[in-house]
Amino acid sequence: MGASIALTTPLTDAVIDGLKVGDHVTFSGVIYTARDAAHKRLIELTKKGEPLPIDLTGQVIYYVGPTPPRPGAVIGSAGPTTAMRLDPYTEPMLELGLKGIIGKGGRGPAVREAIKNHHALYCIAVGGTGALLNRHIKKAEVVAFEDLGTEAIRRLEVEGFPAIVVNDCRGNDLLEEGKLQYRTSERPIPAVKALGG
Repeated sequence: MGASIALTTPLTDAVIDGLKVGDHVTFSGVIYTARDAAHKRLIELTKKGEPLPIDLTGQVIYYVGPTPPRPGAVIGSAGPTTAMRLDPYTEPMLELGLKGIIGKGGRGPAVREAIKNHHALYCIAVGGTGALLNRHIKKAEVVAFEDLGTEAIRRLEVEGFPAIVVNDCRGNDLLEEGKLQYRTSERPIPAVKALGG
C-alpha cells in the first residue's frame, strides 16, 4: 500500500512530482464535476476560440453526475463514472491545463501517455460508495451548462475526499502493474487447484 497524502487544489507540478501509483490521497479545496456532455461542450468552445466557463489551470475534474440532493443535503449520491468513456476528451482537457482526474476504472494507452506528457494525474474513487463520498463534499453549485441537469459542471468544495493514484506523471499504471503481478505470480488459479492442478 502506498503513502497517504493530503492534497490541496489547485495542483502544482511540484505536488504531482511527489506522487506515485498506489498512493492514497485526499483532496481538499475545489474540484469540478464533468461528464461526457460537458466535456464535449468545453472542447467545442475551445475549437471556436470562445472562453471557457471555468479556468482549468491546475484543476481537478471528478467524473460524476450526482443525483439530486435530498432536502437539506448538499448533494445526492456522488459515485464515480467509468473513466474510459472520457478517453477521447482527456488529452484536449490536459492541454487546457487540467492536472487531476478522478474516475472509476482504467484508462487506455493513449490517455496514459497524455497524462505523462502533460505532467498530470489520474486517480480512482471507489465505485459504489457514492453515499459515503458525498460526506466529503461540503458545498456544490452549478457553474456551467445548467441545462445538462446531472451532467452540468458543478463546483464542489471538498474536505478529505479519498482516492488512489492509478496513473502518475511518469507513465506508471497501477492497474496494469496489478495485472502483471497476478499473471506472473506462482499462486495456482483457484479453479485449477480445485481440479488438482
